[in-house]
Amino acid sequence: MAREPRAGGPGEGGGEGDRRRRRSDRGPERQQEREQGDELKDKLVTINRVAKVVKGGRRFSFAALVVVGDEKGRVGWGAGKAREVPEAIRKATERAKKGMIKVPMREGRTLHHDVTGDFGAGSVILRAAPAGTGIIAGGPMRAVFETLGMGDVVAKCTGTTNPHNMVKATFAALGRCTSPRAVAARRGKKVTDLLPQKREAAAAVEVESTGV
Repeated sequence: MAREPRAGGPGEGGGEGDRRRRRSDRGPERQQEREQGDELKDKLVTINRVAKVVKGGRRFSFAALVVVGDEKGRVGWGAGKAREVPEAIRKATERAKKGMIKVPMREGRTLHHDVTGDFGAGSVILRAAPAGTGIIAGGPMRAVFETLGMGDVVAKCTGTTNPHNMVKATFAALGRCTSPRAVAARRGKKVTDLLPQKREAAAAVEVESTGV
């Protein structure tokens, strides 16, 4: 009895040639991911050594907290555990890259408005600052703002100083940030209708044009 040809053979698109084409098609995507990864900046916030008592003694492992950003408005955080420090940092960095968020910034340097964030016992206050202020914040929050690319901000931690809770509370605050353009689009209005300065400027231009 003759065997029927298996599906996916050379004549049906499942041969070695198709697999090679699929691999070649994925090549540019992987190259783009590598290039994007090279542009990211990562900072180690904290690393903690944990000891587990077993029958033969103590077994050590390490927990790392890392923040990653492109210094252009995107930032993420991640935590990783491993028996060795480099492996823990690698795991945390990979998780941080997968969970990055986009934060709107005014003039590319500061927040559009003041905002607060809470996570567990951690509570932070973030305030917009004029040009030249710099980053006024504690260690874990400073790492977030530096990788984010924010140049002027004033931040205060009013809760626990645990680095994990501080970073998570900071991300909770950044996740609540919005821009006038987004608010105007959500309300179906123009940006000039929301900002007093732009509204007054638009009214002055209208008066000059009409002569009234």
